[in-house]
Amino acid sequence: MATNVHRKKGARRRNRSQREREAGLSPVAAQRNVEGPVSRAEQKQRTRGALMDAALRLMSEGRSFTGLGLREITREAGVVPTSFYRHFSDLDELGLALVEETGLTLRRLLREARRAGVPPIRIIAHSVQIYRQFVREHRLHVHFMASERWGGSPLIRRSIRYETQHFATEMAQDLRDLSLLPDLSMGTLQMVCGLVVNTMLNAASDFIDLPTDQPKVEDELTENFVRQLRVIFLGATQWKDKA
Repeated sequence: MATNVHRKKGARRRNRSQREREAGLSPVAAQRNVEGPVSRAEQKQRTRGALMDAALRLMSEGRSFTGLGLREITREAGVVPTSFYRHFSDLDELGLALVEETGLTLRRLLREARRAGVPPIRIIAHSVQIYRQFVREHRLHVHFMASERWGGSPLIRRSIRYETQHFATEMAQDLRDLSLLPDLSMGTLQMVCGLVVNTMLNAASDFIDLPTDQPKVEDELTENFVRQLRVIFLGATQWKDKA
C-alpha cells in the first residue's frame, strides 16, 4: 500500500514537471519546485513562486490573467487556498509581482548587454539576440507582459506602463553614459528609448508564436526586428531639439 502511495506521489511530481516544460517556464521558475531540505523562509519563497508559476501555466491555455480564479491557481500550485493570503493580498498583487519579476530580469540582462564593451555598431544586434533568448526562456512571463498591457486590470496596466517607462529611462541614461546620440536632450532620449521598448514588446508576440522547428523564420524575424530598431536610431540621429 505504501509503495502505491509513493508511486502516485512520484507520478504527480513528474506530471507537474512535464507541465512546466510544456508551458515554457524558465529554468529558474522550474527550480522553484525542486524538492530538498529548505528553511522556513526558503519554503515561503518557494510557495510564493509556485503560485506565480501556476498562474502563468494557466494563462498558457490562452486565458487572460483577470479570468483566473484564486482556487484554481492554488490547486495548480498544489497548496490550500488559505495559504494564498500569506503571500498576496489579492490576485492583482500576484500580477504586480509577475510584472516586477519580468521587468527586473529583462532590464538586468539588457543593461549588461549595453555595458559589455560591444562596439556601438553591434549593440542593437547584440541586444536583440539577448532579448530573443530571454523570450525563449521566459515565454510565459513575456506573454503575460505583452497581453496584459491592454488587459482588464487597471492596476496591472499601470504597473506595466511604469516598468516600460523605467526601462526607457534606464536605457536613455546608458546611452548618455556611452556618449551615444550626445546632441539629444535627456527628454528626447527617453522618447526614443520609449519607441524601442514598445517595439520590443510588439515583437515579443511574434517570437512567442514562432514554431520551434523553423529557425530560418526566426532568423528572418530577428533581422527584421534589428532593422526596425536601426530605423528608430537613424531617425534619432537626424532629430533636432528645439532651441
